[in-house]
Amino acid sequence: MDGQLDRRAELSEFLRTRRARLKPEDVGLESFGRHRRVPGLRREELAQLAGVSVAYYTRLEQGNGQNVSAEVLDAIARALRLTDAEQAHLTHLAKPKQQRRRTSAGRSQQPPVRVALLQLLESIEAVPAYVSGRRSEILAWNRMAAALFGDWGRLPAHERNWARLVFLNPEYRELFVDWDQKAYDMVSFLRMDAGRHPDDPRLSALVGELSVKSEEFRRLWATHDVKEKSYGVKRMRHPLVGDLTLSFETFRLVDEDEQAFVTYHAEPGSPSAEALRLLASWGTDAAASLRT
Repeated sequence: MDGQLDRRAELSEFLRTRRARLKPEDVGLESFGRHRRVPGLRREELAQLAGVSVAYYTRLEQGNGQNVSAEVLDAIARALRLTDAEQAHLTHLAKPKQQRRRTSAGRSQQPPVRVALLQLLESIEAVPAYVSGRRSEILAWNRMAAALFGDWGRLPAHERNWARLVFLNPEYRELFVDWDQKAYDMVSFLRMDAGRHPDDPRLSALVGELSVKSEEFRRLWATHDVKEKSYGVKRMRHPLVGDLTLSFETFRLVDEDEQAFVTYHAEPGSPSAEALRLLASWGTDAAASLRT
């Protein structure tokens, strides 16, 4: 891949795949004939639902979103039944913020994590916590995160990346019980990041590498699915303490460059809480059990 993703191609494929997943009966239209030449809605049907001309929508689906209005994008989003994350992604692709593009294109490294955040990480002794940033990069973590996920400090800086770990490190297939869902969430996040920063050469290089090395990544990337997931539950199988069910929370740091503070915790009194307590007592030995 070259230094940036093709925004026009991204916009075209995103609209096409969203249109393909809808059937006429899903949106209250009659379906004439059993054999349709295209999956999902036709362009004419989508244009009718959105209240725009077929020619106008066709130009947009061909990647020409330069002069599209916010009102038209909203109408198309409603017609396609997009989620909030999908609508935000559509807006980023069709109407990118020029000032953001200029800034991100010239930045080769993540901004540093603030000292106060590093101190906060160190002070949290019983809960795995870390700071993540653009491109799913892992920027800082505490001792409990190392015990749960492995010693990221042993990795070269460019390999401290969730997408790389999930798709290229076999240990993480064993760690996440629902690995398929973790992989899907990871690609959906990268898609959102690509929509915000299509000219980011580091992101383009990451997508290119994963596309070459992982068939699963290629398949998921081709779906053009996007999602933002800030909380939920993950089931893990740690080599030392066995099965854990942990809730995660993601706190966006609004004054930083898309950094997030992520924590994992167990239900009080649960077997998972006891497992975390054991991990805390084992410390560096637990961190070494995952060979990252």
